[in-house]
Amino acid sequence: MKTSEQTIRLTTAQAIVRYLANQYIATNGQEVRLCGGGFGIFGHGNVTCLGEALNNYKTELPLYRGQNEQSMGFAAAAYAKQHLRQRFMFCTASAGPGTTNLLTSAALAHANRLPMLMLCGDTFLTRLPDPVLQQLEHFGNPTLGVNDAFKAVTRYWDRITHPAQVIQSLPNALATLLDPADCGPAFIGLPQDVQGWVYDFPQSFFAKKVHRVRRISPDELEIQEAAELLKSAKCPMIIAGGGVQYSGAVAELTSFAEQFDIPVVETIAGRANMLATHPLNIGPIGVTGSNSANAIAEKADVILAVGTRLQDFTTGSWTAFAPSARFISINAARHDAGKHQSLPVVGDAKVSLSQLLTQCNDYKTPESWTKLSQEERKNWNAYVQKNVEPDNGSNSYAQAIGTINALCDPRDRVIAAAGGLPAEVAANWRTLSTGTVDIEFGFSCMGYEIAGGWGARIAQAESEPDADTIVFVGDGSYLLMNSDIYSSVLSQKKMIIITLDNGGFAVINKLQNNTGNESFNNLLSDCPTIQNPFAVDFEAHAASMGAIAETVETTKELGEAFARAKASDKTYVICMKVDAYEGWTKEGHTWWEVGTPHISDDPNVTKAHKEWESSRDKQRRGV
Repeated sequence: MKTSEQTIRLTTAQAIVRYLANQYIATNGQEVRLCGGGFGIFGHGNVTCLGEALNNYKTELPLYRGQNEQSMGFAAAAYAKQHLRQRFMFCTASAGPGTTNLLTSAALAHANRLPMLMLCGDTFLTRLPDPVLQQLEHFGNPTLGVNDAFKAVTRYWDRITHPAQVIQSLPNALATLLDPADCGPAFIGLPQDVQGWVYDFPQSFFAKKVHRVRRISPDELEIQEAAELLKSAKCPMIIAGGGVQYSGAVAELTSFAEQFDIPVVETIAGRANMLATHPLNIGPIGVTGSNSANAIAEKADVILAVGTRLQDFTTGSWTAFAPSARFISINAARHDAGKHQSLPVVGDAKVSLSQLLTQCNDYKTPESWTKLSQEERKNWNAYVQKNVEPDNGSNSYAQAIGTINALCDPRDRVIAAAGGLPAEVAANWRTLSTGTVDIEFGFSCMGYEIAGGWGARIAQAESEPDADTIVFVGDGSYLLMNSDIYSSVLSQKKMIIITLDNGGFAVINKLQNNTGNESFNNLLSDCPTIQNPFAVDFEAHAASMGAIAETVETTKELGEAFARAKASDKTYVICMKVDAYEGWTKEGHTWWEVGTPHISDDPNVTKAHKEWESSRDKQRRGV
């Protein structure tokens, strides 16, 4: 390492690591490192150069050893979500399959608008040793490689072909990670030779820099137009999305709703924007929603959507609203603010709600509308209470959720992802504290649950060490990706994992049956290539990875086991069988568009197609 007053000679890899270690963010009244560290699996594509550089920054940028690159990406996404996109983790993987394993997690971060930095090995820039181990050759385009696949699933993509490019590329990548409108994953490909090349970098490049997340102020005319439309409403409604939390606008949302007595419904990403007991919280909306929220959605005349991309599970594939309803969309991203002919307010939720409030100060929601909404929520609460009652038929997801909900600490964080559990948690979980629910349904990705729980716990331990991370996972997702049970034990980042076994992919079997199809290849018992299906011993499996594990048969036993898990200082896995057919939450659903066969030799399929299509006339046309 050669230094002068103005420059310092470093390898490309050393410069990247030194730069990241000197980036800070001002958040919650203090300055902390913007990058919380990383997740890494070394191979020949990243161990010799990037590994050497990271070894010198073990304290500043702690590196967590992963078991699977895809799960590392999930953990990084959950870490960022726990920190409300104020901090991020990097993932480093070797060239070839190590890197391509990150594609799915990059797509998850992209869909959920979450910051994650990928520093991945690439083929040699000189091509002198080509073809190298794990290189994918394109005969007509030698510049093309597997890392180019990330262009479709990242917000920022670069390949470093000279050390000096780091000076431009890293600030641009970080700007993307912190931008409220364009936030998403960033990918930087690092050719194996370039990682070790040296350059005389300006020392000023490594000076401490303190970042702040930009707050976009809305256009005055957009606020005025939104206020005029909202004040004309006889039946207004607010849809609160995940962007409310990322903006830190929970208090502003609550004050705005209270000022005008406007009912609030929550998206899946926006669960835990308001407490379950708040009189204006009318419940979750959409396909995995509540009767209460969906009942007022179809009657609302003006809908204020805040921080939501209006995904089909929120909108019931655009059948959940009256054809004449008008939308106002507050969003930092122009693309989201203008969806479905919304009146757009392009701006930060916290700033926009505050400005809109001052413009609407003489407005009040008709009392009859607010009371009707609250009566609907009262009815929904009664349904949920009955739905989660222990010993209400066979063991169900809802009963397990209700049992844990009744016993957990208000600040415990709940995580669910693909399968039936996201819908069941969204419908049945009663929020005890704001910002405590992570239902990954932007990409609905199996395998996120346990890996995401590990990443969330790393973040949670930095800010709320006395709270627990509670993971709800089905047997299908558990079998797909579970190795971060081992990671959590090794790193002493405790999780409580509730593993609910229904014998296969039961929620897709339910969809299969609901569309007139016979059960086929979803439940283990319905797979023609399986002759003797048997249950996995999840308890023994989890224990083999160092967790404390036990199996329970009833919700009463589940509650007792959960108390033991809370008292433990080690990752704890509780396993229980649930019914694959009964016990689903039957209320609270809107129509959802799925592709069904227009013709079939099976009359049940044809009948189901006609019934499914009968709701299409309610579908709004838009963009």
